[in-house]
Amino acid sequence: MDMDRLREIVRLLKDEDLTEITVVEGETQVTVRRTPERTAPSLPSTPVATAQPAGTSLPGGAVPITAPLVGTFYRRATPESPPLAEVGQIVHSDDTVCIIEAMKVMNEIKAGVAGRVRSVQAEDGAPVEYGQVLFVLDPL
Repeated sequence: MDMDRLREIVRLLKDEDLTEITVVEGETQVTVRRTPERTAPSLPSTPVATAQPAGTSLPGGAVPITAPLVGTFYRRATPESPPLAEVGQIVHSDDTVCIIEAMKVMNEIKAGVAGRVRSVQAEDGAPVEYGQVLFVLDPL
C-alpha cells in the first residue's frame, strides 16, 4: 500500500472521528488505530471500534453489541452467504457477527464477548448509527 493511500485512510479516521479502521485491498490488510481525544474531563472514554459491549446491561443480564461507526449493516459476508450470527447461535468474543460498510470499506464487527445471540436488533442492509444496538447476547 502506498503512502498516499495510507494518508487517505488516516484522514478518513480523523474526519469520521473513528478510533480504528481496517482496510483490505487484495492480499493487503491495514489496521489504523488512534486514541480518542477527550473534549472535557467529565466525559466517559469513547468505546473502541471493535463492537465491545456497552457498559449498561439489559434486563436479564443480556449484553448489547453496539455499532462502533455509522454505516450500512450487513448480516452476511456476501449476498449468497448465510448470516454470520443467528438467534440462538453461540458466538465467541473474536467471532465476526456482522459487517458495517462505511465509505465503501467493509468493517467486520466482532462479538467482543462470548454469548448466545438473544436477538438481532438491526435490519440487514439498513443504515445504523454509532452506538446503536445491533445484537443482544446472553453472556456465557
